[in-house]
Amino acid sequence: MSPVVSLAFPFFGLILLGFFSGKIAKVPEEGMRWMNFFIVYIALPALFFKLMSVTPFEQFGNWRFILATTLCTYIAFVISFGIGILASKGNVREATIQGNLGAYSNVGYMGPGLTLAALGPQSAVPTVLIFVFDSVLLFTLLPFLMALGGNEKMRFFATAKLVVIRIVTHPFNVASAAGVLASYLQWSPPAAIDTILTLLKNAAAPVALFALGVTVALRPLTKVPFEMPLHLFVKLIFHPILVFAMLSLLGGFERVWILTATLMSALPPALNVFVMARQYNVWVDKASSGVLVGTLASIGTVTGLLWLIAENKLPVW
Repeated sequence: MSPVVSLAFPFFGLILLGFFSGKIAKVPEEGMRWMNFFIVYIALPALFFKLMSVTPFEQFGNWRFILATTLCTYIAFVISFGIGILASKGNVREATIQGNLGAYSNVGYMGPGLTLAALGPQSAVPTVLIFVFDSVLLFTLLPFLMALGGNEKMRFFATAKLVVIRIVTHPFNVASAAGVLASYLQWSPPAAIDTILTLLKNAAAPVALFALGVTVALRPLTKVPFEMPLHLFVKLIFHPILVFAMLSLLGGFERVWILTATLMSALPPALNVFVMARQYNVWVDKASSGVLVGTLASIGTVTGLLWLIAENKLPVW
């Protein structure tokens, strides 16, 4: 068990360090803005570019893998959305946030660092593909369902334009596209630029995890509603089991791709779930609590999955 703890503890330790720092230090939340800007616009894009640019170009065309993993995320979303509809008595906007709580893994902050540490550089491509296409799926569903559930008349083309702009201009997606282009052209940046990118890449995971802990600590923990454990079961247990089963049954995937997808789907709810709730002022406190409780619960579930991977207990064929 010691190697698994040694692998998992630094990641969750950084989250907990940020969490306790957020609880103890009397620093206003506004102080997080530049750190969040650094993470989203500088460090993580550098990480994604570095991962993609050194990957053989032909590995990016695995559409069976993309469709299977994205379908699993959609199924998890539909289940949690349905739970949300029942819990909110038909409130589509609340159910949409709840759907994201059950489907949107923390693939940006936690995903790359954890999969690369656990499974090595061969996990880089499936990690990035899952991040890109899961984000496209959920960023697309959110505004359409929010418009559908609102009082205002839904303007389809205006909403579609907004979705496309947000997807195309997202810094993670821009960096990933640049990395794919660099891979296709077999281009490497000059040594000085490459050194900067390497420094930023190395800073991405620790800063992001610490910031995640601080941000979660600054959110209030309200009374846990009855539906939240159901969403967290979907997110932490059902989603990874579904991904593992589907990829295994379909066959034709490398072992590291199956394990990467399973690990990515087992991650706790993304902080973006709270950001989405706050953006639309819907289910805000409960979304905050869901991210907090889900992150704490994942210490056990993700560590358990890492043990299964390390001990070769998952029957990948």
